[in-house]
Amino acid sequence: MRHNMYSTSLKTPVGPLQLFADDHFLYRITFPTCPADVPGTSPAPQGHSLLSAATLQLTEYFVGRRQTFDLPLSPKGTGFQLAAWEQMKQIPYGETRTYGKLAALLGNPNKARAVGGAANKNPLPIVIPCHRVMGASGKLTGFAGGLVTKQFLLTLETT
Repeated sequence: MRHNMYSTSLKTPVGPLQLFADDHFLYRITFPTCPADVPGTSPAPQGHSLLSAATLQLTEYFVGRRQTFDLPLSPKGTGFQLAAWEQMKQIPYGETRTYGKLAALLGNPNKARAVGGAANKNPLPIVIPCHRVMGASGKLTGFAGGLVTKQFLLTLETT
């Protein structure tokens, strides 16, 4: 049985974000540079509780009043991707980790590229903070929302 999927748009300092949820879980957040292909999505009805909560929490994050998110999530991915995203959720606000460090935490330090691939496929950026993952040199590396957005988010969390 397919659930009704709803979406809403949120204006943010990094551009409009599109949020997708059903009545139980937040499934996806997209940046303007990454349009979503979520078939069968309807605009959220006024007062949709989950999208309202997600909008509020993201707004609080962008004004510096929220460091963690408390939303029911249902990202879709492989077992490895789900494990990598879970590790990303453990990176504290204002801190970063390298792809290699996350790979080591996942049991294979040689899987840094695979962690990078998982970060690139993260369907819930910001809430699952893949922007906190850096290259081994500490340099900013690829980010689905763009490196300017990644730098903005990291600066927001450290100032």
